[in-house]
Amino acid sequence: MTTETNTRTRVLTGITTTGTPHLGNYVGAIRPTVQASRNSATQGFYFLADYHALIKCDEPARIQRSTLEIAASWIAAGLDPERVMFYRQSDIPEIPELTWFLTCVTGKGLLNRAHAYKASVDKNNAAGNDPDADVSAGLFMYPVLMGADILMFKAHKVPVGRDQIQHIEMARDMASSFNHLYGDHLVLPEAVIEESVSLLPGLDGRKMSKSYDNTIPLFSSSAQLKKLISGIVTDSRAPGEAKDTEGSALFQIYQAFASAEETATLAKAYAEGMGWGDAKQVLFERIDREIAPMRAQYEELINHPAQVDAILLKGAAKARELATPFIKELRHAVGLRSLASNGSTGQAASSKTARAAVASFKQYREEDGQFYFKLVGPQGRVLLQSLGFASPKDAGMAIGQLQQNEAKALADLGQQVALGEGVSAAEVIESLAELKAELAEKATSKG
Repeated sequence: MTTETNTRTRVLTGITTTGTPHLGNYVGAIRPTVQASRNSATQGFYFLADYHALIKCDEPARIQRSTLEIAASWIAAGLDPERVMFYRQSDIPEIPELTWFLTCVTGKGLLNRAHAYKASVDKNNAAGNDPDADVSAGLFMYPVLMGADILMFKAHKVPVGRDQIQHIEMARDMASSFNHLYGDHLVLPEAVIEESVSLLPGLDGRKMSKSYDNTIPLFSSSAQLKKLISGIVTDSRAPGEAKDTEGSALFQIYQAFASAEETATLAKAYAEGMGWGDAKQVLFERIDREIAPMRAQYEELINHPAQVDAILLKGAAKARELATPFIKELRHAVGLRSLASNGSTGQAASSKTARAAVASFKQYREEDGQFYFKLVGPQGRVLLQSLGFASPKDAGMAIGQLQQNEAKALADLGQQVALGEGVSAAEVIESLAELKAELAEKATSKG
């Protein structure tokens, strides 16, 4: 690994291989990640999440086809496999091994709070079914696999939608738990929220999604693209009547492809009574202008899957140059090492003795825009959970109070914090005291 690699910020993105890429995928994921891949200050990791696909899909042919289509789409859209790490998740055997290491340090209580799992349980409860009916262990363990994807390559930044913030926070918790036990090996990632990327509406005005069967495939032929756009739902206003841009699926899709000047021109035409047929023609021409130059390479790759396989395998070999020595390091850290070694546990063992029983604070921002913190034990057990704060400064001040004054601060914060499930106030106070002692020891050693 070169010095350049060590100093660059690592950014990691994956796409689950369960469907054919559509315009929404292109605008929300493919196009921005291709643009980001050209930033020389970052090292990009782009992967096809086919292990994740097994959780959602039991159709082997569909997963295989989707893998080909997504890989071809990324390359046709401009991703250069030579500039980035571009690989298939299942070609990196170190990832499932790290998944198991993380499984062994992740508290079940943490996974119980995962949004996808909770949604399934809530749905079952509402229907009067067993809470875990049709919930696979794969669904339950999804956050751990995602954590392994990220932590395997020491990613610093992970671009995600707001619904995925929790998974990044959970990956940070897993890394902290592992590091507490075995020394500082894993890098804690940060979520990057792209506020400017909005969800595209589909043919019926709802979010463009395969589950709604309202998508426009990214690499439809020109004729098919035109036909699908002509089917986008509009209102009954006739040509000559002014039309609203707000709530117009046609306008929202156009805006995702057009420049500010082009968008303003279309808005003016709407106000002047442009007919829906003309608006659909303008949308078709604008999308086709951007997508058409990519179609030839996409079709070439789709028709030569062995070529795509070769690109992915080459990318996996490059990625494993990082993964193989790193998993060897982690195996040694946890004790999976040669019996002929001298048995010295060195600094890692000292870290475990000194730090295993010490809790830590985790700060994060939720989808509601507020800032939260929790006190987490070394095994991932939540000891104390805050309610939302208006700013990270307010949350940080509350943490500072707890670290300095323990019992008094706990009483002063009152209903702003809540004890974890099955946790006593005495246990929290003891954990805070141990944390305070550790921080004091660190400060003394630095001085």
